[in-house]
Amino acid sequence: MRPRDEHRGERGRECAGAADAIADGVRDVGPGDIPARLCDVAVRLLPVTGASVSLHSDGMPVQLGANNAQAAYVTEIQATLGDGPCQSAAESGAPVLACDLTAGRDVLRWPVFAQQATAAGVRAAYSMPLGNDTVCVGTLDLYRDTPGDLTDHDLRTARLMAGMMTVALMALSRMDEVGEPDDERWLSGLGADHDHVYQATGMIMAQLGVGTDEALARLRAHAFAHGRTALDVAQDVVAHRLRFDRDQDQP
Repeated sequence: MRPRDEHRGERGRECAGAADAIADGVRDVGPGDIPARLCDVAVRLLPVTGASVSLHSDGMPVQLGANNAQAAYVTEIQATLGDGPCQSAAESGAPVLACDLTAGRDVLRWPVFAQQATAAGVRAAYSMPLGNDTVCVGTLDLYRDTPGDLTDHDLRTARLMAGMMTVALMALSRMDEVGEPDDERWLSGLGADHDHVYQATGMIMAQLGVGTDEALARLRAHAFAHGRTALDVAQDVVAHRLRFDRDQDQP
């Protein structure tokens, strides 16, 4: 066998092994648990300690699942800041690898996110776009507690995981459209908490007389200034525990 053919054969075996692990990971799992279960599989297959999956809508990541609290929190940090590898991956439609959040170019590129992430115990973050060559619908975000690159093998596996995430989310989306028994809305239910962000944005628009972008920026700024997530602050706004006033420079 020629070296090129051997290389292709090795890649094929790698993909087959990863596909088998993915299939085993989601076997007998309800639709609503699939995103989190795929995050578990990603952590088993890759040299990472955390994984989360999010849809991206109007610049705000909507987290659908994570394998642990740390991954969920760091993804919420990116949603609060409106900045970080997942935002860059969603905008570019290409993988974004922040291999060292403790020093160097990654810190210069995302200084606030890097500080917040390292404070939470994350030293590297890798974001894989979900979708196709023309449309990015979300990201698979991978985290680990030590700096370092992904090998070519790791990157192929991460891309395969992102492809499987995309297929799963599209299947869940179709289930939402056609309806399952008892009209279970799995995908809508997974992102239900983030409805508060959109509701709060609308309320802030009315309170301040500003547009959507400004209202969302105010929400994020308030959350960051008070060491909270955008989702936490949005829930307070919707519950009328917090109001944004026109006569305040900052909420």
